[in-house]
Amino acid sequence: MTKLPEISSVSRIRMGQDPYLDAWFLHFMLENNIEHLVNPQVNASPEQLRFMVDLEENQIFAPCTDWMFDNLLKSRMTRELKKEYVEAWTRVVTIIHAFSGEPFIRKKILSLCKHLFKKALHSPFMIPSRLLKRMLDIFLSQNALQDPFVAKKKDYNRRALKFMNTPVFFRFISSCPDSTMGCEKIQDLRWELDLLELRRFFCLSTWSDIWELDEFVPDAEIVEKEISRQWNGFEPVMTALFGPDNTCSYKILYLPNSAGGIMFDLKVIQALVRLGHKVVLALKEGFYYEYPTFWDVDSDPVLGRALQEARIVQDSQISKKDFLKAHRENRVLVISDGTRERMNLYRASVTFSRAWKESDLVIAKGNGNFRRFINNSYLFTNDILAFYRDSSGEVHFQFKKKSSRVRKFTEVEILKKAEEIKKSMLAARLKGHRVIFYSAIIGSIPGQTRVAVEVINHFVNYMRERMDQTFIVNPAEHFEPGMDGDDLMYMWEVVQRSGLIDVWRFQTVRDIEKSFELMGRKVPPIWAGKDATYSTGCTKEMKIALDVQKKYREMQIIGPSPERFFRRREYGVGRFFDASIERESMTGGIHGL
Repeated sequence: MTKLPEISSVSRIRMGQDPYLDAWFLHFMLENNIEHLVNPQVNASPEQLRFMVDLEENQIFAPCTDWMFDNLLKSRMTRELKKEYVEAWTRVVTIIHAFSGEPFIRKKILSLCKHLFKKALHSPFMIPSRLLKRMLDIFLSQNALQDPFVAKKKDYNRRALKFMNTPVFFRFISSCPDSTMGCEKIQDLRWELDLLELRRFFCLSTWSDIWELDEFVPDAEIVEKEISRQWNGFEPVMTALFGPDNTCSYKILYLPNSAGGIMFDLKVIQALVRLGHKVVLALKEGFYYEYPTFWDVDSDPVLGRALQEARIVQDSQISKKDFLKAHRENRVLVISDGTRERMNLYRASVTFSRAWKESDLVIAKGNGNFRRFINNSYLFTNDILAFYRDSSGEVHFQFKKKSSRVRKFTEVEILKKAEEIKKSMLAARLKGHRVIFYSAIIGSIPGQTRVAVEVINHFVNYMRERMDQTFIVNPAEHFEPGMDGDDLMYMWEVVQRSGLIDVWRFQTVRDIEKSFELMGRKVPPIWAGKDATYSTGCTKEMKIALDVQKKYREMQIIGPSPERFFRRREYGVGRFFDASIERESMTGGIHGL
């Protein structure tokens, strides 16, 4: 077998430099069923991944630790990797024996899972957590189970709530520190108290004995030990983020990891909200051991009551516009992360990806999340605060800064740009000019974005020379580096619904042919027959145009007929180019990303 190159860091791997490494990585993606091109309905596109991970062109992303990827890259079973596989096998065998009722079904499931397990041992390409996910899917489907831990998680939440009504809990959160707090101003003293409260709630949220033991009555010594527990780095990080010198109101994405513990996570969230921040709580889409799921909110009255003031977002593919609206109107949102496994950004829902993109900080709890976000060399688009308690009781707390290359456009900045464009349109109208908005392909043909900008610019200049007293809005002239498809579509919708457009023109085949004629070039085959109907961005804009025309009936729509647009899916998440047209017979319907 061809020897693969030595890899010092997973984040340094680029496609297109070594054919054997490219082939290995593609096989790795296929074996783990995370390749977008093969299964676009369930796997995130590169554009969606870039909402969360800072990825350069041709840079790979592996949803595991550097240590795990290095072991898999060896293409042989190492002692460390075998230990991880055996742990996954032990977990699934335990649950099969505990919840498979009929002996025949149990033997069938065990036998099928054993085939998968032996294949993984013989050819170690699968991430152990992905192997576990696949075996759990078999177990659940064969037993027609949705969540075998539903009763257990209800007990965990009930015990946590019971503990909150004990004198021990009151002493834990209310007792004053032994030392006198020193401060120069009252704001510092207030923050010292807030910091103390946050540290204690964080501590309680990792103290699993509270909900795992049926009768939990710790003695004074144990309580005192927990109250005085110190976390390396906690105070400076929390002070830098939330302290008195910080005047920002953060949007926070919070990832819990266990029933029971989530009751104390909600106390942390309440404290953060009281400090002026907003929080999105991301739960699992379905069963993954003790992790709280999105559906627990309905099935568990304890959790349901604790979240009764929160807004539950049911839509797994929410638009940027609707997500921002929900976030503006609510301090706490509850969403599904779209996964039924250890956090895997390839399988995250569109809503989760947008929540991540629109957040300023991710708080990730538990060893699984710690491994995914801290124990790798990737840089993410958000600051990440991760913490967990290990088996010996030690609490690990670490902060990972977002990539310095990331440039995020806030809603305020996007709206400001939209208002500037609207002002120029209004000024043109006051001069008696007709305002034309030109919708055209910009990024709908992969690898042709630069050419598309040339095409639209040449044709708009041609129209400006030929038309008197007109003001033509050219979207290609208002792009800024760092803006993705979501940002642009959100900005343009604000402009488009302003009522300032007299003529909304959609690009035609003739427009494109004329553009290449103006450039002195023949129409390339990849552009032949293209028009605005080829673009899912333009398709979305046609829907907006028809909606706007109902309110402003004098607005004209020029270009291909509307019926020709609506064969396409929603525009790809974060993309400048399109999701493909899919035949209904192949997909069982037309689905978004």
